[in-house]
Amino acid sequence: MPLDKPYLDVPGTTVFDADQARKGYRLNQFCMSLMSEANRERFRADERGYLDEWEMSEEQKSGVLDRDFNRLLGLGGNIYFLAKIGATDGLNYVQIVSSMTENDQEGHTAMMLAGGRSPDGNRFLSEWEQRQ
Repeated sequence: MPLDKPYLDVPGTTVFDADQARKGYRLNQFCMSLMSEANRERFRADERGYLDEWEMSEEQKSGVLDRDFNRLLGLGGNIYFLAKIGATDGLNYVQIVSSMTENDQEGHTAMMLAGGRSPDGNRFLSEWEQRQ
């Protein structure tokens, strides 16, 4: 019997649950490998070659190569593990997270200092479907 997951109805939100953890296990293990300077050097020298050492899906490998963090979240990536990719590129956490939004780093920082994104207009997906 599948679990009821009401959070799947929140637009723009990917919750890292057990299903996501299973889907992204190898992706997240790859990310954790980047904690080692030797592995970061190998990855920077030949990204595709290093990725091919990991049993990840082609879509996950493509997401890493494209640095598409939003797509990687949907493919089971955990943001705290995915941050290792950005750090390997010399990015700080605000730069990584702002790349996942409509803001640049300065805009994202200003938004967060002002209290975060306004909830006005947020709806559950089912509410949008009912309106159409």
